[in-house]
Amino acid sequence: MSVRSKYDDVLKLGEEFGIKDGYVNEENGKLKIGGVANTAFEKDRIWDKIKEAGGEAPGDIEADIKVADTSYYHKHVVQSGESLSKIAGMYYNGRVQDYMKIFNANTDQLKDPNMIHPGQELVIPNP
Repeated sequence: MSVRSKYDDVLKLGEEFGIKDGYVNEENGKLKIGGVANTAFEKDRIWDKIKEAGGEAPGDIEADIKVADTSYYHKHVVQSGESLSKIAGMYYNGRVQDYMKIFNANTDQLKDPNMIHPGQELVIPNP
C-alpha cells in the first residue's frame, strides 16, 4: 500500500471541503499535503482523518493546513429536526450544554434558544 492510498480518505475530504491552494506530494515514503481550509472546523476534521488513518502521531505524513477565516469555527445551515443543543454536540465534541455559545453568537437572528428554523445559517463560535 502506498502512503498516498493510505491517506486517500484525507485527500477526498480535502476535495469535499474545497481546500484552496492544495498540494499533495509523495517523497521518500512520506506524504506532504497542505492548503487553506475555509474554517477551523474543516481543518480539525482533516486532522481527525489523518489520525484515523495513521494514528495519533503519524510519521509518514506532513500536513500544513492553514485556515482562511479564524473569526469563527464554522457556519451551519439548520436542517429540519435540529436544535441548538444537537448542533452544539456536533461541533463541540458532544457537549450539548454549550448550545448557548451558538445562541449568543447569533442573537442578530435568534431571539429564543428554543426557536431555530431550517435554512438559517448560524455562526458556530470557536470552542
